[in-house]
Amino acid sequence: MTPNHIEREDGSKLAWWSAGSGTPVLLVMGLGARGHAWRRQVEGLQANHRLAWFDHRGIGESDPVLGPVTMATLAADALAVANAAGMERFHLVGVSMGGMVVQHMALQHRARVRTLTLIATHQGGLRHWLPPWQGMRELPRTRSRDSQVRAEALARLLYPPQHLALANLQEIHAGLLEDFGQHVANRTLQAQFSAVRGHDTRARLGELAGLPTLVVRPGHDNLVRQIGSEVLASQIPGAKLVRFDDAGHGVIRQCADRLNALLLDLFDAAPPA
Repeated sequence: MTPNHIEREDGSKLAWWSAGSGTPVLLVMGLGARGHAWRRQVEGLQANHRLAWFDHRGIGESDPVLGPVTMATLAADALAVANAAGMERFHLVGVSMGGMVVQHMALQHRARVRTLTLIATHQGGLRHWLPPWQGMRELPRTRSRDSQVRAEALARLLYPPQHLALANLQEIHAGLLEDFGQHVANRTLQAQFSAVRGHDTRARLGELAGLPTLVVRPGHDNLVRQIGSEVLASQIPGAKLVRFDDAGHGVIRQCADRLNALLLDLFDAAPPA
């Protein structure tokens, strides 16, 4: 699919895509992955919703990172995509780092957001941004120039051992290499990690009271500590916490059908625009 492009204030261009028709949905991806990694959600939701997704700066078909990147930078980029797609009010879905980005968007542009979905993410602070030791062990291998080593490390990072033992590993490895694309520049990852370290919405989550919010917590997450989702759900008044006890950080892939059903229920139950 040929991407659209928008130019940001610093001159860099972001690649974005759209599919489907109906109520608008903006999908915001996590650290190091292409927007294309939402493909299972696009397939499952596009019959009734118009979806937009994009590559973060420095990722995939977007321009390289030119300077410092903060959560404010990433939130402004995501809002620019929504504007380019003509989305006045939209359902907002983010995973991992993308779940942090959409927290900032919802806090800054509450009137634009119909529902909020936070998948495998957290609210910030030193206690939460450092991955569990299993993730720390695998992360260096995901930087390998050897595609097989990289694919195997990504699989161990994103899926629990029980799932990998029963899955078609060749299919999983091929899908992950497609989702993450070419080797990401160190400058891009350093900029994204810096944004994650600066993320902290703890003092403001109460402001999201009344916004229909779904929090998805994988039970075998090697990148985000489970307590992050639990705290998010407890600090956003009225938020619904759903535990995917059998899933890893790659829950949008591993449990796509179940997750898509939850999203459709959330969208359908939202108050009229």
